[in-house]
Amino acid sequence: MRKGLLKTIIGRTVPLMLAAFIVALAPQVQAAWPEKPIKLVLPFGAGGVADVTARILADKLSQKLNQRVVVENMPGPGGIAAARAVTTAPPDGYTLAYVTNGTSISVAAFKSLPFDPVKDFEMVSMVGTFDLVFVVNAQSEYKTLGDFLKAARANPGKLNVGTIAVGGTQNLGGELFKSAANLNVQIVPYKNSPDIVVALLRNDVQMMVDFPPAVRGQVADGKLRILATSSPKASPLLPGVPTVDQTGVRGYEVISWNGVGAPKGTPKEVVNILNKAIREVLTMPDVKEQYAQVGVVAQASTPAELMTRLTSDIKKWNDVIDKAGIPRK
Repeated sequence: MRKGLLKTIIGRTVPLMLAAFIVALAPQVQAAWPEKPIKLVLPFGAGGVADVTARILADKLSQKLNQRVVVENMPGPGGIAAARAVTTAPPDGYTLAYVTNGTSISVAAFKSLPFDPVKDFEMVSMVGTFDLVFVVNAQSEYKTLGDFLKAARANPGKLNVGTIAVGGTQNLGGELFKSAANLNVQIVPYKNSPDIVVALLRNDVQMMVDFPPAVRGQVADGKLRILATSSPKASPLLPGVPTVDQTGVRGYEVISWNGVGAPKGTPKEVVNILNKAIREVLTMPDVKEQYAQVGVVAQASTPAELMTRLTSDIKKWNDVIDKAGIPRK
């Protein structure tokens, strides 16, 4: 009788003690991450908007997580080299990807890629967003985007819009504008932004589409004028400038963005720690100010929100590339 009772007590107590031990241990295991430096891999070279914002983020995350967060630049076609470095790394949170609007464009613009960001990455958080701007010569007769639209429709095939890099965000943003507004204009690609500015000042092109930093100096000097921005809502960094949607091209939206991803299978606990740290960093006034200086609005998100943005942009750019007849690489 006593032996049976003792066996029953032990049978009930040991599992409870084991469960309590596991519960007590779990926070300690979670709290142990990160135990070594973290690598944030960029598919771009040094000096661009993505690089600048990534380094600001990495510096602050290093302080938050008490571990160094090191930015590693791995530029290359389609972001393949950077993606390979992340997708082949252990899913332990120590190798992260800087995913961007360019990631969604790569999926749409290439016939095939050796990675699928939707299937191969865990999304962590958005980091920031930035608009395209539609810009004319300050001496231009076009005072509003509506003026440009009216002139383009009255003179089919005679107006040119300058962008850079066929298949890049600026170029596809221009193509989407042409399609959404049903315009007969020529989208003219240039090697770099300064070349477009020169062309705009010479009237070789009548409007350009680019990111704000590319024209900030000339706008401040009174040489160029911003007509509209590409986001569906007015940019807090460009007060008083209307959106393309507000000026008559309903539904037009191009939001360029940066975010952080991790290899598929990264523990949810690690993703949550990273998401929380990124959110805290992006609320810091100095971070917001530094981002604003390069035309970026600091903005976090849930992992699900970032994944939704990625998948919806892949579909959008697929459609734009098809309509523009841009050959896939």
